[in-house]
Amino acid sequence: MAQSRDGGNPFPDSGELDNPFQDPTVIQHRPSQQYATLEVYNPFENREPPPAYTPPTPAPATLPPPSAPAVQSSRKLSPAEPKNYGSYSTQASAAAATAELLKKQEELNRKAEELDRRERELQHVALGGTGTRQNNWPPLPSFCPVQPCFFQDISMEIPQEFQKTVSTMYYLWMCSTVALLLNFLACLARFCVDTSSGSGFGLSLLWLLLFTPCSFVCWYRPMYKAFRSDSSFNFFVFFFIFFVQDVFFVLQAIGIPGWGFSGWVCALVVVKDNTAVAVLMLLVALLFTGIAVLGIVMLKRIHSLYRRTGASFQKAQQEFAAGVFSNPAVRTAAANAAAGAAENAFRAP
Repeated sequence: MAQSRDGGNPFPDSGELDNPFQDPTVIQHRPSQQYATLEVYNPFENREPPPAYTPPTPAPATLPPPSAPAVQSSRKLSPAEPKNYGSYSTQASAAAATAELLKKQEELNRKAEELDRRERELQHVALGGTGTRQNNWPPLPSFCPVQPCFFQDISMEIPQEFQKTVSTMYYLWMCSTVALLLNFLACLARFCVDTSSGSGFGLSLLWLLLFTPCSFVCWYRPMYKAFRSDSSFNFFVFFFIFFVQDVFFVLQAIGIPGWGFSGWVCALVVVKDNTAVAVLMLLVALLFTGIAVLGIVMLKRIHSLYRRTGASFQKAQQEFAAGVFSNPAVRTAAANAAAGAAENAFRAP
């Protein structure tokens, strides 16, 4: 039987157990004036406006001591002022590298041009060799009955390292031709002033008609073929004939009276008779002098190039023998001579 509450019943009544909010731990957390809840909390009630914003006071700048070096402030460079991208050694190395690259580029371009020239030459050979190429020198019009006699293309047939030398010799030949023409006109003018100089006028015409084609065939073409095919035989022919040509250049510049050359001596002699003719002859003498000097210089230069190519007199002899025996006319004549000699030997008693 249950005991009463006052009598020390340890079990509470059923009514107290049915109400969980009567627990002291819950009752002490009920809303009160001391604890604000969400229902009674008003964020806009009794709220003061925030204070106005005041920027912070910057700290005073401290100047460096007088003994410390002042740091140079950065400034904007003007367009005309050069920029410093590094030390002098760095710039020098960059410039040297650039120069080396440019040098290699020039060498590659030169090799490309050489390969292009050889390719064009091989194409010509594939089409039939030199026989299919049309001659283009001298450049004559199509209606002229005389056709060109030679094929000449310095950029295609001559190696690039020798093109400048061959072109200079070609210009030298043209200058000598022009000088002979002016020499003929100067001698003609002198003959008009002094009829006793008819022999000089006749020789000047002979030199013009003789030296113009012979110089091209006898020393320019051997030089051209020597550089084209590295021929020792043509080098020797050129050296021999062009040396004689240089001697004539010197004689033309001197101008011995009666030889048909309007050189310095003849020009000084004519000064007493006619000043205008003397001035013309002096110009021709000056042109002859320049040609003579250039001819001597080019002879020495080509000789130095010849020594670097490895040519020799024995090689020239071999080329000459090979060229003679490869000629069909020479082979036919030699065969006929041998057949005739053998027939005579059998017929002999």
